[in-house]
Amino acid sequence: MTDALPLLVVVPIVFALGPVAVGQVRPNAGWVAAVAAALAHLGLSVSVLGTVLAAGRTSYAVGGYAPPFGIELVADGVSATLVVLVSVVTIATVVYARAAGPRSNTFYSELLILTAGISGVVVTGDLFNLYVFLEITGLATYALVATGRSPAAALASLKYLLVGTIGASLYLLGVGYLYISTGSLNMADLAGLLPEVGYGSPTVLTGFALIVVGLSVKTALFPLHTWQPDAYAESPDSVTAYISALVSTASAYALFRVTYAVFTPAFDAAVPFALDTLVILASVSVVVGSVLAVLQSDLKRMLAYSSVSQFGLVVAGVAVVNETATLGGLVHLVGHGVMKAGLFVAVGALATVAGGRTVDDLAGMADRAPIASAAFAVLAFALVGVPPAVGFAGKWHIVLGAVEAGRWIVAGVAVVSTLLTLAYFARVLERLYFRDAPAPPVAEHPDAAAAADADAALTADGSGSAGDADEPAAPPTVSTTARIVVVAAAVGAVVLGVFATDLISVLEPVVEVSFR
Repeated sequence: MTDALPLLVVVPIVFALGPVAVGQVRPNAGWVAAVAAALAHLGLSVSVLGTVLAAGRTSYAVGGYAPPFGIELVADGVSATLVVLVSVVTIATVVYARAAGPRSNTFYSELLILTAGISGVVVTGDLFNLYVFLEITGLATYALVATGRSPAAALASLKYLLVGTIGASLYLLGVGYLYISTGSLNMADLAGLLPEVGYGSPTVLTGFALIVVGLSVKTALFPLHTWQPDAYAESPDSVTAYISALVSTASAYALFRVTYAVFTPAFDAAVPFALDTLVILASVSVVVGSVLAVLQSDLKRMLAYSSVSQFGLVVAGVAVVNETATLGGLVHLVGHGVMKAGLFVAVGALATVAGGRTVDDLAGMADRAPIASAAFAVLAFALVGVPPAVGFAGKWHIVLGAVEAGRWIVAGVAVVSTLLTLAYFARVLERLYFRDAPAPPVAEHPDAAAAADADAALTADGSGSAGDADEPAAPPTVSTTARIVVVAAAVGAVVLGVFATDLISVLEPVVEVSFR
């Protein structure tokens, strides 16, 4: 069903227009449209995956114009898996946002535009349209970060806008260099033309360097990551969960696609220093990101720096240019999306109950929110790499592939990163399960106590309201939707690990073709 490929982009855009058109008369139209679009997107992505599993790689020529001159959309084992991930995370985010907010029609329209942009990044078969979809993704993300409606959120959005624009511009310049060299923008066509031009051509090398740096900014590799901690920390929890799972994931996937579908492993054989440099950049990102995560007391910033490290590991696996390590990088890319989305939702839910989101604020929270705490623990151990979770499968293949390729530094960095990941999650788990919750403060004035009780009546899902100040306020609790999402993410992280062999069998044909 190749028609499903363009619909993966078109359907979210069409549904995004609905809340804008009827928002004045239907204030809740945004959530309904988002649910309908997410379910339709899931049906389309499953259809694409089924087609790929049955018939292999499939493509769609937009407007009937055949590539390399027309726009080509492509689905294979990797892109089909990622569009299913996009669908699942979109559904989870829409469900969670129903309780946690934001609830405006504008928010849901922006979320669907972002879904369309990420889907386009995943299925496009040419470099210029990859730029277009990266820009759509970036613009929607800037707007979503700003929905935090605080000065800090606006500043984080502006920072992301400036840094992201620089990254996109560098990428576009790199694409321009390749077009000057070959006269083509189609990825498959470029893979055949670049050897004729010569991998060592200064124009080709400049194009490769600009594209890699531009996508590294979007992926948030150290030291190009500066936009990410602020964007994650200042966004509403539902926005953070979505962009942490998919936005940098799409950019890391684009880096994989450019490396293997455009330049191919033959480029590494001809110009080894190019990908050696990327391995070094990724390895530094792994270590520095982990160290910075250990130093954070704010939980959202800790998870943001964790992403800097984990995406460094994914890129290192890809840049090793070895089948085993590349598969490990792709498995970790998919698993990280599930695990990080669940962790951010868990942090948002626990922080609402605790009244703060620092590590110390979570003291004794396992007694007040046992389900969310247990799901957080499972997801934390999964990201550390404890078997049988998916984090173990990805890291194991990256380390094994690095050893096979003689990249001992990458193997060592992965092990060190695992220990540092355990270090920053161990602090949180110790507070959750082995510390007592602080005693509630004793108010000196009766009026102040009544006001505090009224404020605390706002429930964890934000749907409560301040009640009668004379009545004791109900303590905030984790919303049912938050419980469902974090438990589903924890179960998903374990199930993906148990069936990692099946996941690899879907991804492997794409990688094998690149090494023939």
